[in-house]
Amino acid sequence: MDFANELMVKGLIVGVFQENCWIVGNKKTGEAICIDPGDEPNKILDLAKDMGVKIKFIANSHAHVDHIMGVSGIHEKTGADFLLNKNDLDLLQNGWKDSAKRLGIDFEQAPPDPTNYVSEGDNVEVSGLKLQVIETPGHTPGSVSYFCEEAGVLFSGDTLFKGSIGRTDFPGGNFNLEMNSICNKLLQLPEETVVLPGHMEETSIKFEKKFNPFVTEWMNQNGNNI
Repeated sequence: MDFANELMVKGLIVGVFQENCWIVGNKKTGEAICIDPGDEPNKILDLAKDMGVKIKFIANSHAHVDHIMGVSGIHEKTGADFLLNKNDLDLLQNGWKDSAKRLGIDFEQAPPDPTNYVSEGDNVEVSGLKLQVIETPGHTPGSVSYFCEEAGVLFSGDTLFKGSIGRTDFPGGNFNLEMNSICNKLLQLPEETVVLPGHMEETSIKFEKKFNPFVTEWMNQNGNNI
């Protein structure tokens, strides 16, 4: 089956922090995975309806408040399983309220606990639609990226942006871990891979290998080639 011909990927920008939420759906079966529902769950559900799909999984890249505010609304209305890496569980359960207050976000509803956990090498799969889990700690301890090999698309969360990287000055952040995740994991993917991040515009593995200044500096300091 030429799965790429049945794949739909749609994104929308939600919330005051302009977070990118992605819906990856199978045209034939009408099932989908929602990545990082950061806010405005009704807007996300409307997009799924327009795509003709039902969300079966909520797959989060990490548990920062700007990526989880829509989880409860999606979970309650669809019954979708909520997936997260276990290393971000404390951040999910205990960090969201302080983060919301610090960032000035009006968010009072506690997110649900995950219904399951994802880790390196796992696959999130519905009806043949498969997203491979890549652990990419650094932005948070439990940050992950999702790679759809059939479509050549990487959902990088807040680990890798166009010409930039995710912040590591929040609690649990680690610059060296993040650069290792980027250079030794994400940039090892095929160069033609399209990168769909948690904020801002899309990029590609090829572009980041050539033009990302954080990558260039890191590789020069560590004497590595990618």
